[in-house]
Amino acid sequence: MKALRYLGSIAFVAGLFFSIFLGIPWAVIVADDPPVPWWLRMAIFALLGGILVVLATVAIEQRMKRKTLKKSAPITRRPHGLILQNTAEIPGRKVSEVLGMVEGHTVYAIWIGKDLSALIRLILGGELTEYTDMMGRARILATNRMVARAEKMGADAVINVRYMTTSVIGSAAELLVYGTAVKLKE
Repeated sequence: MKALRYLGSIAFVAGLFFSIFLGIPWAVIVADDPPVPWWLRMAIFALLGGILVVLATVAIEQRMKRKTLKKSAPITRRPHGLILQNTAEIPGRKVSEVLGMVEGHTVYAIWIGKDLSALIRLILGGELTEYTDMMGRARILATNRMVARAEKMGADAVINVRYMTTSVIGSAAELLVYGTAVKLKE
């Protein structure tokens, strides 16, 4: 799927390049109304086809990932007992060994349809539920990645858990979660 999306991106960029840097000068030089040359038609088809391929592959990947996200486990306590805590201590437990820092992050965005819905809501007022949902999913995904790293280290808990977010582009946001993986005394 990734290779197909990459191929679509290349077709889009090539089509855009030929359409702008060769097609526009050709149209300016030829002032009459001649038939559109085959290479310009191909460039326009590559541009539009590339966009279509990229949109289709992203939609398929999102659908596959959405199924995975719905099956995500809760993020506060895992069935096997890994504890996440935003303080330096866990009440009633002692840290026996500090394993090191663990982190998880993701860059998450919503599709343009939801982005447009949020824009209308921004004008009319009210909670931007599309972005609330987006950040919730990003938080779960990033936290699950951090927990997976802590599990690989053999941690019993992650303390001092912190979340950071930044805007990357448009409606895409990066969410970073980090903390200290520790072993606990019995």
